[in-house]
Amino acid sequence: MWFRNLLIYRLADGEITPAALEEQLARQALQGCLGLEPQSRGWVPPGIEEAGLVYSYGQQMLIALGTEKKLLPASVVNQLARERARELELHQGYTPGRKQMKEIREAVYRELLSRAFAVRQRNHAWVDPVDGWFIVEGASGSKADTLIEAFIKSTGFGLRRIRTNMAPASAMTAWVSGDEPPAIFSVDSDSMFRSREDKKISVNYIRQSPDPQEIARHVRTGKEVIRLAMTWRDRISFVLDENLQLKRLSLLDIDREPAETAEEQFGSSFFLMTAELRQLLPELVDALGGSADE
Repeated sequence: MWFRNLLIYRLADGEITPAALEEQLARQALQGCLGLEPQSRGWVPPGIEEAGLVYSYGQQMLIALGTEKKLLPASVVNQLARERARELELHQGYTPGRKQMKEIREAVYRELLSRAFAVRQRNHAWVDPVDGWFIVEGASGSKADTLIEAFIKSTGFGLRRIRTNMAPASAMTAWVSGDEPPAIFSVDSDSMFRSREDKKISVNYIRQSPDPQEIARHVRTGKEVIRLAMTWRDRISFVLDENLQLKRLSLLDIDREPAETAEEQFGSSFFLMTAELRQLLPELVDALGGSADE
């Protein structure tokens, strides 16, 4: 279990234990789509074993919000609706009007929905009650909002998005312009500059670094860095964006003990990820001037 993209939140004050969290999430466990429900959400087992709703390793916990959605393409509904409309036209002797067509589509939709296949997806979150981190996996803000809303509803715990005293875009622009980042971080080759005034104007560098003259010209014309590839302590590479989101997180050459089973591999990966990120995250916040909420 290794998160590739992180959205970073902080837990409000309160004690969370695996047993208590399990009990709270169980009240909102995924039940699956019933009848004519097109979609349902609820908590599902986060690990590779269909066991509890909370996977814990030491004091670190992993949870997952499941979404079950029925597959019913609009093209399938429209095709059957047209067939039913032709049958009705032959029966009544004239073309169905707008109201009738609406009724036909609604009836076809209900008929097909009751027989549609359902697919499930999981969105994970890492809960760290020791240092107060709540990390959502994924690059989609809307999916993170859905998980956050479900977590607060199920547990009553408060969460807040992490904020730093220095805006990430300001720090990243300074780092590529000559100000050295803290020694534990290095700047890599991928970056994106965007105009402060016109968000549609941007320049993207992939696997190449702009020369100092290009950087000076971008800054002089009102652009700032909104995305920057970095490496932490030669152990983890990632891309930092303007919203303090980490993307393309990758573990570099770190020796791992071989695992004999899939369960052991899952647990080892989760332990390694949490151990590394519990060091990376506070040092990244410090590099950005510290937390604005403290």
